[in-house]
Amino acid sequence: QVALVESGGGLVQTGGSLRLSCAASGRTFSTYTMGWFRQAPGKEREFVASKSASGAITRYADSVNGRFTISRDNAKNTIYLQMNSLKFEDTAVYYCAAGARSVMTMRNIEYWGQGTQVTVSS
Repeated sequence: QVALVESGGGLVQTGGSLRLSCAASGRTFSTYTMGWFRQAPGKEREFVASKSASGAITRYADSVNGRFTISRDNAKNTIYLQMNSLKFEDTAVYYCAAGARSVMTMRNIEYWGQGTQVTVSS
């Protein structure tokens, strides 16, 4: 059993930055691919970024590539999402996720966090 708790969401102006954190419980944290999804009002939940258990495989959605950076600290059982140059379109609830495969999809997520709100204003 793995529990995921996100933090770091909030209100930021266009062009600003935020860093999200996700703290995980469980000794098997280091064996999971970890990542982030987001869901905006009226939209389906979508993939944002992921990093494999070893850290060797990192993936980003085209919409955030070059602006967001995912990292993980297995010693702290924590993953992060550094978000820079934020746009209004980034407004969404962001969810931490853990899965067994290096490529994360809505079908293969084993654990979800509760979500944290990110709002980007003009």
